[in-house]
Amino acid sequence: MLHVDIPTRSEIAALNGTRSDACVSIYLPTTPLTQESGASRIELGNLVRQAREQLEAAGFDKRRLAALQEQIDALAEDDEFWRLQANSLALLATPESLRTFRLANHLTALVEVSDRFHLKPLLRAVTFPQSAYVLALSENAVRLVEVHGELPAATVRIDGLPKDAASAVGKSTLNDRSASGRIQGSEGQNVRFQQYARKVDAALRPFLAGRETPLILAATGRLASVFRAVNSYPHLLPDDISDSPDRISDADLAAAARPVLDAAHARDLAALTALYAARAGEGRATADVSDAARAATFGAIDTLLVDIDTVVAGTVDEESGAVTFAEAASAGTYGIVDEIAGRALASGARVLGVRRADLPGKGDLAAILRFAV
Repeated sequence: MLHVDIPTRSEIAALNGTRSDACVSIYLPTTPLTQESGASRIELGNLVRQAREQLEAAGFDKRRLAALQEQIDALAEDDEFWRLQANSLALLATPESLRTFRLANHLTALVEVSDRFHLKPLLRAVTFPQSAYVLALSENAVRLVEVHGELPAATVRIDGLPKDAASAVGKSTLNDRSASGRIQGSEGQNVRFQQYARKVDAALRPFLAGRETPLILAATGRLASVFRAVNSYPHLLPDDISDSPDRISDADLAAAARPVLDAAHARDLAALTALYAARAGEGRATADVSDAARAATFGAIDTLLVDIDTVVAGTVDEESGAVTFAEAASAGTYGIVDEIAGRALASGARVLGVRRADLPGKGDLAAILRFAV
């Protein structure tokens, strides 16, 4: 398995609800090359020092600060942990707990200290993950390949996955033309393909249950359409890899998967941009941070896009949603846009972390509203 931990939306929602006298959120670039991990550990030390200075300036309890520091130090000294990294690391710590996520996305170094976690960079990992599963399906073989950004692809072992079409339906071959009851010829082969596809889908179902990772089908001919007809996974992308997977390595499947992912992301963004423009004409869209904060507080946001790279420091009133901007980040402030995203998530909104260039209006956020506020 690859060394990536993609947070689920339920995990992000749980982290969003965490409150403590010290929530330290650290994001830093890492590398899957073990021999080069030293630079990431040095960067972690620099970010931790910034967090400690903010807490000391706020008069934070020394014993609780020591407990927080002890947890992070233990992680920093864990050689086995640093041996297995991806492209970025998220570290979310309180004096009582520490969570980490190894991410395929390339994130910039960042530290935030507040009474709640800063989660916008994590949203990028679930919005447009550079991750996918590729189902390489042919009459002769089937395998599930895990793809994560620029990391090496790997075949996933799936219990009960058929070896090939013939053995899946108890035949030595599907190419004989002899009658078998009512199943014969080309029509019979289609029936066998359906049986094969259903067994593949059934084997994948327990593994994919609860996941939101895109699934890309690599198949040709009738088998591709047959599998789509029986597939039960809701995140199967509409575009296929149309080359025969028998002749494609895992690495080549990963390379072929990336443009399919990019096309899916582009379609999603284009649809949201068009919807934002339509709702703006109805007074049901905003790129204003203060307006979005009020809308999030009253559960009015349906879809929210946020810039993952910038932090607008300040606070948001718990009841009214009124925004107070701060000149600089401190232990007494937090990321306002991050807080808006958290409140939107809590009310069931779809929240996406994107780059500023992909935001309608090119601001810090873009909110599509359920109703005008």
